[in-house]
Amino acid sequence: MTISIAQIDALERDAFVAQLGSLYEHSPWVAERAWRARPFRSRDALHAAMEATVGAATREEQLALIRAHPELAGRLAVAGQLTDASRSEQAGAGLDRCTPQEFARLQALNADYRRKFDFPFIVAVRRLTRAQIISQLEKRLAHSADQEFEACLREIGRIAGFRLHDLTGE
Repeated sequence: MTISIAQIDALERDAFVAQLGSLYEHSPWVAERAWRARPFRSRDALHAAMEATVGAATREEQLALIRAHPELAGRLAVAGQLTDASRSEQAGAGLDRCTPQEFARLQALNADYRRKFDFPFIVAVRRLTRAQIISQLEKRLAHSADQEFEACLREIGRIAGFRLHDLTGE
């Protein structure tokens, strides 16, 4: 089911949060704060308002947002405990069909990444192959903590943009 921007603009705060709160993984505060910026008039304007909300958040809130995301092909995926959106996105990239070698490599890279940065590797997996995801993870392990923090926030914004597109059909 899709919802138009006009319909989104007409929502009261609680309904707005209920409809959009999952765009940012386990972080409905983004939608709650962005609601104040209505009317949006376009999907891009809504997405920009949500991104501005994330940008204006404290570093601790941003870190919590990053940490709210699951590892790719991680323990939550194995246990079947991903959100519907994350499960669909990871499956779309074929992460649910990893070879044993790919799965082992992802597990090792995820562990190295978490050890180095103390948060999960985040990439918008839509339109990426398993090999591209693994390659990005390998490359980003060379980044500084600040570079990765910013990279994760950018990728979260991309993920939210894809999810918002799915929701609005725009």
